[in-house]
Amino acid sequence: MSRNFCPVAFSFWALLVLFREAAPKALPPMNLSDGCGARPAIVNITAETQSLGGHVAQLGAWPWQVSLQIYRVPSGRYQHVCGGSLINNNSVLTVARCIEKWVNPEYWRVVIGLHHLYKPHSHTISHRVKSIIVHSGFKWDSYENDIAMFKLVKLVEYNKYIQPICLPQNSHLVTDKNPCYISGWENRKKKGKIETVLQEAQVITVPLYVCNKYERYKERLSTDMICAASPTNSCMEDSGGPLMCYFPNVSKYYLIGITSFSSGCNQDDYPGLYTRTISYRKWIDFNLHDKTTTAMNIQSIVVLLTMEWITFHLL
Repeated sequence: MSRNFCPVAFSFWALLVLFREAAPKALPPMNLSDGCGARPAIVNITAETQSLGGHVAQLGAWPWQVSLQIYRVPSGRYQHVCGGSLINNNSVLTVARCIEKWVNPEYWRVVIGLHHLYKPHSHTISHRVKSIIVHSGFKWDSYENDIAMFKLVKLVEYNKYIQPICLPQNSHLVTDKNPCYISGWENRKKKGKIETVLQEAQVITVPLYVCNKYERYKERLSTDMICAASPTNSCMEDSGGPLMCYFPNVSKYYLIGITSFSSGCNQDDYPGLYTRTISYRKWIDFNLHDKTTTAMNIQSIVVLLTMEWITFHLL
């Protein structure tokens, strides 16, 4: 018995170490807690966003706004591709059409707390990407299921300029009492100059039956989508950015939609199209769980138990 005790005890000790090291770090409460949808860097939560036209956003105005950047081999630098929204401390929502063929997470980085694309400030943080999850039902030739999630390697630390946005529940219905906004880096050219500072604009939601009458959409829009318009609609480069609405009863912003398609800058020929977030809450909640880490932990435990069994019977 004394000979068998040591390997068994060692395996038991190893299992304790594995559970300690492999156990997922506790995440702060997710999107329905008091810690989401706030703008601590802005004194008056709605004072600076009343204009219907697009303009430069204040520093820290939209602390969940992220820049999804991909590494370009020819230039040897990262380039902004799409926007996204931080929804907890390791997950970002965007649209599937932003990914294209670049599904390898090693090509990407997520920059949070960014105001000027090429001039990060002291609170700007860059994060590596652990995995990219694209909705399995997404198709390029339609607007259906245009949603994707980036999972980060490390947990994000919140500050005044970096905060998660709330995810809506079925009870969050947008009315005239809920001002809605879009934000992003438009990358539009004005007199030869490319704007690289974060832009914002207030938008007004448009009924789907109205949008379906436009030639561009041709009755193809479903209830999983939102139409919204403004005198200066979001640009194609703003795909993946947030459509966020303010709920004064709780003083929070909610991610009502994700920019899927827009008519371009300074064009009001047809409203912009947004993926309706609430339609994908089950998909979002399912993918927020780190299934890869859990699977690896279980596999490691099985290996250790097998080694313990073999050692016990050989000695």
